[in-house]
Amino acid sequence: MQTEITSRGIIHPVRGKRDPHLGPVALMVMLPHELKRLVRESGAVEIPFSETPLYRLYRVEGPTAASPIALAGPFIGAPHAVMGLEKLIVLGARRIWVLGWCGSLQHDLNIGGLVIPARAISEEGTSKHYPLAGDTPRPDPGLNSILAGAIAHSGRESIEGDVWTTDAIYRETPEKVRRFQELGVLAVDMEMSALLTVAAYRSSALAALLVVSDELSDLKWKPGFSDQRLKESTRLAGDLLLDLSKTLAGCNPSERNSMLTG
Repeated sequence: MQTEITSRGIIHPVRGKRDPHLGPVALMVMLPHELKRLVRESGAVEIPFSETPLYRLYRVEGPTAASPIALAGPFIGAPHAVMGLEKLIVLGARRIWVLGWCGSLQHDLNIGGLVIPARAISEEGTSKHYPLAGDTPRPDPGLNSILAGAIAHSGRESIEGDVWTTDAIYRETPEKVRRFQELGVLAVDMEMSALLTVAAYRSSALAALLVVSDELSDLKWKPGFSDQRLKESTRLAGDLLLDLSKTLAGCNPSERNSMLTG
């Protein structure tokens, strides 16, 4: 596991006096409407905590009373998402799933497609404040493996590969898109490189599932926000990640290790 190489910040994440202690499994949902749906359908209960004005935190009952799952969101952009991740970790989360949207850069990756990030190329400003010893951080291989297996079991296809993370959605220029296309980068998002960096910095496991919401591969913007394929895939992705969260939370340590190591 990669480790931090700089001193602690003057302001650092802490558990407030009235903050809850979370179980080890959490699901971060970037999307407001999908978060609302998951809360409603899972019967999740909102938990007051010290950062409540910035995003919401919920408790979903797991397979046993001792295995609740944290559900948090919505988030937009690297700084906001990292604030949420830091808080989840300090409250006890150690295995974190992420659900979000991305823009396709490749001609054969269409709206509604499912992307499992294998690496994220940073063009955002948050991750550089978490210097790491070693290579570019990657998702937890065990979490990625069981995610890919669960998608295949559902009858859907997914693609695993690199994504490009940017702060500036209005500066996704033709030159940049062409360059990342040539590098084989699948898609663009606004959070992944920072989330992967912070997870590595804090010695926590993180993996994500991104749904293609729009396409840039022809160097023209093709939005799919009202496309039925996006709605169906987002719903599938949310249900799948919540089910995986419950499964992980309900495992004993040996079962969990077996799942994560294959």
